[in-house]
Amino acid sequence: RMAAAPPSYCFVAFPPCSKDGLVVFGKNSARPRDEVQEVVYFAAADHEPGSKVECTYIEIDQVPKTHAVVLSRPSWLWGAEMGANEHGVCVANEAIVTREPASESEALLGMDLVRLGLERGATAKEALDVIVALLEKHGQGGNYYEDGSSCHTFQSAFLIVDRSEAWILETSGKYWAAEKITEGVKCICNQLSLTTKIDAEHPELRNYVRSQGWWNGDSDFNFSEVFSLADDHLACCSGRESLEKQGGDISAQVMIDVLRDKDSGVCVDSESFLTTASIVSVLPQDSSFPCIHYFTGTPDPSRSIFKPFIFVDDVKLVPKVQSPSFGNDDPAKKIPRFQEKPDRRHELYKAHEWARSLLENDQDKGQKLMRIMLDLEKQGLEAMEDILSRTEVLDPAEVVDLFYDCVDTELKFFK
Repeated sequence: RMAAAPPSYCFVAFPPCSKDGLVVFGKNSARPRDEVQEVVYFAAADHEPGSKVECTYIEIDQVPKTHAVVLSRPSWLWGAEMGANEHGVCVANEAIVTREPASESEALLGMDLVRLGLERGATAKEALDVIVALLEKHGQGGNYYEDGSSCHTFQSAFLIVDRSEAWILETSGKYWAAEKITEGVKCICNQLSLTTKIDAEHPELRNYVRSQGWWNGDSDFNFSEVFSLADDHLACCSGRESLEKQGGDISAQVMIDVLRDKDSGVCVDSESFLTTASIVSVLPQDSSFPCIHYFTGTPDPSRSIFKPFIFVDDVKLVPKVQSPSFGNDDPAKKIPRFQEKPDRRHELYKAHEWARSLLENDQDKGQKLMRIMLDLEKQGLEAMEDILSRTEVLDPAEVVDLFYDCVDTELKFFK
């Protein structure tokens, strides 16, 4: 039996289920418990013809222009678990297990494809096209974890969202299918969810599964049934019910509450896995308003603060949520890989470790600290609601330090 994929959860809600004409996106990233996630920003850039880009394991051709992106990523790799670009596209991935074993050969990781889709796609559909073209050309494979003793490989699913639509993309090797979503609430987790509603697919998909004897061509083509191991694809998303109950009122705050819910299993805190970082994005359908992306940059959203980020030119970088860089000496870059594990904790992570131990060991002080943290978060959420309810255009100078200041204030409380 293959190792279980980490139980991450991704959500999207469209108006009228969500409030105020906003598309609301969220993800909890479940990863090995001790892995550090950092939040990093890369400005838009032009690239010389013929230049290459070094992904986690392989080098591929660079494109002439990449969009500005903000990413939440395990700090040892190139790609990302989740993130957004300057055009209001958000992408999150899920590791999944299908009846085809994932390749151990080093290729693109699902997490590399998240970043590549964001850097190269100005809409959700463009990001999807980028991801499947790269999958066709380079394949997916390689170790999902920073682990020198064992290779953990998975196939990938993606939730790709912009201001007007979302795509659920599920893959097995280079084969894929996708469903377009424009209404309601959708959740994807660590197993296949596409059934018979398929809006785009690999041109050879059906021929391939017939040649494998997985589908006879007579019955309805059901992607999950064809590609899942046994009955894996039945019970998925526990968070969806809580979101659907909020129908019409889903906001950033509601999405944050769903991501914090340990009872539903959406907020993972188990022997092997922890929610190591979270994101919530609000994408106004009216493009004259800015998209707002909230990142924790720390583990366990029930004990973390969601801090807002808005794309503007010359946005201030936040080294305090960036892990130390080890350059070419990084054990993740040397072959054989992962022979040792350097300390990748960033400043906010270290301060947050102290706060977590206080929450666990001193109830009175811990609760007091948590109230202060949640109050700080609430101020940020209210300030963002104010920005989205104004009639005048946002002055970039007002938010150029936004994420920086929020991280700074959080650190001050922990000190």
